[in-house]
Amino acid sequence: MEMIKGYTWGFYSGSGKFATSEAEQSMEYLASLGLNWICIPVNCFQEAFYSLNVFWLFGRTQTDEEVRFAVRKARSLGLKVCLKPMVDCLDRSWRARINFPTETDFYWGKWFESYTRFMLYYAKLAEEEGVEMLCTGCEMAGMDSQAGHCTELIGKVREVYTGIVMHNINHGDELRFRWLGEIDVIGISAYYPVSVPDDNSLDMMRKKWAEHRETVRRCHEHYGKPVMFAEIGVRNERGCTMYPWDFKYRPDAPYDEQEQADFYQSAMETMWGEPYFRGFFWWDWKAVLPPLEKASENKDFTIYGKKAESVLKEWYRNRD
Repeated sequence: MEMIKGYTWGFYSGSGKFATSEAEQSMEYLASLGLNWICIPVNCFQEAFYSLNVFWLFGRTQTDEEVRFAVRKARSLGLKVCLKPMVDCLDRSWRARINFPTETDFYWGKWFESYTRFMLYYAKLAEEEGVEMLCTGCEMAGMDSQAGHCTELIGKVREVYTGIVMHNINHGDELRFRWLGEIDVIGISAYYPVSVPDDNSLDMMRKKWAEHRETVRRCHEHYGKPVMFAEIGVRNERGCTMYPWDFKYRPDAPYDEQEQADFYQSAMETMWGEPYFRGFFWWDWKAVLPPLEKASENKDFTIYGKKAESVLKEWYRNRD
């Protein structure tokens, strides 16, 4: 498999955003940075972390027509596609917290019936559109602890989908789930902390990334599968590289585009060229972009109009 120079595009866009001229312009701009892959999420939901049913939500779930439109637009730009159906909880619980009593399999069995219907629906859509990669779950530690159910899910997905099967675990879970040998590529949400309170320098980030690289290498050796960063990113806020996963808005925290850019630089310096490593889906690029002169006014994960955009472009355009 080639090195994946990717980015996640359009997360949480809701209905009505993908199939617009603004979304097309956003994807065109993103592709111009040197991408060869794009990850397109589809947002679905369950009521709470203990609910048993996954469902579409009008206004918040992208329609099939919109998903197909986005996939075909990506193809027209020469990009390969990873389709990423994602479940979130309406009670704002993190999807990793989805869980049920362990003394009985009844609840997990019911939940997997619903989740499997959800995943097979998009697996069939991915197959129909010739999508090159399908992500079968994202940061779902409760789900991932159910080895038998997960193995059965992957088997059913493979009955209808012939592309690359990737599953996205969270950092810290690299060696936890024995069934990950069933998939083709192990994706990690690589929100690893790479700085300390008194040092957020590029050299410190390089040192920390070297340590995390060993964790990623052990993951590869443990399962015998290639590894990629299915999510990775950081906000342009001072101190954010101590907690890259954190999306909370802090109005008093200073902007710091350089810290964000150094995170990109150090991650790619460290992982690029590792023989077991397959690349990046950075988090995340908006389906509708603000005016360029307003781009640096947010403290979001996006790098549009920020220093990290130039770092990404240099790596993606000039390296194989």
